[in-house]
Parts: sequence; C-alpha cells; structure tokens
Amino acid sequence: MAAEAQASPAAAVTVGKLVVLGVGLIGGSFALALRAAGCVGTVVGVGRSRANLETARELGITTEITALIAFVVGALCGWERLRVASVVTVVCLLLLTLKDFLHGLARRVELADVEATLKFAVISVIILPLLPNETFGLPPIDAINPYKIWLMVVLIAGLNFLGYVLVKVLGGEHGFVVTGILGGLVSSTAVTLSFSQRSRREPGMSNAFVLAIVVAWTIMFIRVVVIVALVNGVLARGLATALGAVALAGLVISLLLWRRSRSRQMGVVTAGANPFELSEAIKFGLLFGIVTVAAKAAEAYLGAAGLYLAGAVAGLTDVDAISLSMANLAGSAPQSLAIAQRTIVIAVISNTLVKCAMAAFMGAPALRRTIIWVTLLLLAAAGAGMLVA
Repeated sequence: MAAEAQASPAAAVTVGKLVVLGVGLIGGSFALALRAAGCVGTVVGVGRSRANLETARELGITTEITALIAFVVGALCGWERLRVASVVTVVCLLLLTLKDFLHGLARRVELADVEATLKFAVISVIILPLLPNETFGLPPIDAINPYKIWLMVVLIAGLNFLGYVLVKVLGGEHGFVVTGILGGLVSSTAVTLSFSQRSRREPGMSNAFVLAIVVAWTIMFIRVVVIVALVNGVLARGLATALGAVALAGLVISLLLWRRSRSRQMGVVTAGANPFELSEAIKFGLLFGIVTVAAKAAEAYLGAAGLYLAGAVAGLTDVDAISLSMANLAGSAPQSLAIAQRTIVIAVISNTLVKCAMAAFMGAPALRRTIIWVTLLLLAAAGAGMLVA
C-alpha cells in the first residue's frame, strides 16, 4: 500500500503528460471546431478520473488546462496558423515555468486588489473606446478631452501599479537604497515624510535616512521622463537632458551618502492604496483635467510666464498631472517644446522644494542640514541641465 501511494503522484504526472500529448495530436489531426466538444469531454473525463487520486488536491487542474491549450495549439497548426500557435505555446510554457512564483504572488495579493484591478480593466476596455476623442470648452481654454483624460488615467495607474506590485512581491522591509527605489516608484513624498519623522527618534541614522530620501527623489526625476516619453517622445528627448542632469547628481549624492552611512538597518515602504481603485483613478482624472484647463488658460492669458506659474503651483501637489498636461499641450514647434520642457522642470523643482521643506520641518537637525545642502546641489544641477538643453 505504501509503495502504491508513493507511485500515485508519478503516475498522475505521467498520465497528464500523455493526455496533453494526445489531445494536441487530436487537435492537429482534425483541426475542426466541432471536435472541441470531444476535447472538452476528454478534459472533463481526465479531471474526474484524477479526482480519485489521493494527490488530486495537490496537483490542481494544471494538466486539464494545459491539455485544452494543447488541443487549441494543435488545431492552429492544422489551420496553418503557425505564428499564433508558437506565441500561445511560448506563453503557456512561460506560465508553467513561473507557476511557483505566481502562486507566491497570489498569496500576497488580496482579493480586494484583484477586484479593483478587474473593475478598472473592465471600465478601461469598455468605456475608453466609447469616450469622445474631441475637445470641449469655451475658447481659448477648450482643453477638455474625455478620451485623453481617461487615457492618461490608465497610463499613470499602470505605472503606479508596477510599483505597487513590486512592493507586494518583494515586501516592504529592505535596505535604505532598495527602500528608496521602491518608495520613488510608489510615492517619494511618503518616503520623505516617513524618514524625516523617523530621524527625530533616531538622529544618529540621519545620513541613512537622507540616502533613502534622495534615492526616492532620483527615481521620481527618471519617472517624469518616462511618463512624458510615453506621450510625447520629442519633448522627452529634450527633457531627458535637463532632468538627466538632476538624476545624475542624485545618483552621485546617493553614492556618497551610501559610503558614509553603510547602515545595516532596514527601512520600510508601504504599497499604499491600489492605484487601480476607481476612487484613486477618478481623483487623478479630475486633477489632470483641472491642471490641463489651468495650464491652457495660463498660456492663453499670460503666455509662457503663465505656464511657468502653473507648473510651479501644480508641482506643489503632483508632478504627474502637469507633466502629462504639458506632453499633451506641447506642439511640434521648437519654441512650444522648450516652454513645455521648462514648465515641467519648474514643476519638478517646486515639488522637490516642498519635500525639502517637509524634511527640514519634521526631521532632526542633522537630517535638516544635509537635506538642505542636497537640495541646493540638485537645484544647481537642474539649472545646469536647463542651460544645456
């Protein structure tokens, strides 16, 4: 009996492989849609026979699903859809290879996250194509485009979701460099507030806390260029020079701080709210619409100076909205691109100054002194980058 019990898993795996192979051959031989009914019956029969095995709960339904996919791939080959069949096969093999990783991810992701993601996906797929892709409003501030507004929401939510998933997968507790990187993807402002407050309790760790903050800021500089590049590649190329200088300065400063701190303590970053939550997406959509209208009005009535002012004000709260607004409003003329580029850099500088003020007000004296000097160096790099660009 013991030997028979030990052989059951191996037997089940062998049977599963034979079923997958057989079903694939059937699909390739017949290549008829009506044969799908027979395939489904085969899969159900295999599933029921395996239910009698003691290891059925552990094995799950991977074999049945793979058998169904094998039938489809075989049918595609029979229909001479070799490219599609190749793609399906590679994707299936990739998912099977990452099975353990995906199981681990599923254990970390909550049901509420799945529901929020599915709702957002449904609304984006169904509503986005139906939204009018035209501007509304009274000239000269006719800048409300429902399609572009929601498209920007989808873009930002997707990028934020990347950071959200990374924190979920990797966990929230890491060294200060990794914490700064993850925090920069999720919220550099939250990282600044968290470590500034912590420096009050642990003043001796101020250099390490500044390291995490500066790394988060540096990721934010790079993130802005990536966001703009997804919407306006021409604007992003010029912006990469200006903000690239700031990011390079941030990397050099981070390296110096890392060599000084060498701390083995851990920092904590939270994933925050799921960016695919409809409430979060709608908030950003409203903010993006308001910033776009304000920027258009400032440009119409005050010219370039008005845009610079709008960038400075918008940067106090959110850099993403003004960056995407400029990427959408900027034309192809060199002067228009230059103005949009300066506006985004001004917004980034404004946002950095706000976070510096937060750190100086809430942090320990040692952190305050260091963060002020770091901010001055970053501002100098931003000025140099704008002159070169």
